[in-house]
Amino acid sequence: MNSVRTLTQRLPAFSLLLSLTVASLLTSCSGRTDSGSLSIFGVLYILLAIAAFLSLIKQDWSTGKKIIWGLIIWFFPFGGSIIYFLFSGRK
Repeated sequence: MNSVRTLTQRLPAFSLLLSLTVASLLTSCSGRTDSGSLSIFGVLYILLAIAAFLSLIKQDWSTGKKIIWGLIIWFFPFGGSIIYFLFSGRK
């Protein structure tokens, strides 16, 4: 019963972060070559952003703190993920 309650408390934050991740990945124009395929930078960015958002979702922080970190990762695509991993104070 307790695990169901925890899951339902995390769903709003998860849906917001998932939509931010998808929007961030779709608007990452610097990660594509002229032919439209992903460059090495684009692949690294996608992997780093996904890892940052998955790590962020797993944290037991308040929704507000998760949203702030999610926005940092979204508005500063490559650097935001690095900033998150360096300074978030995760467990």
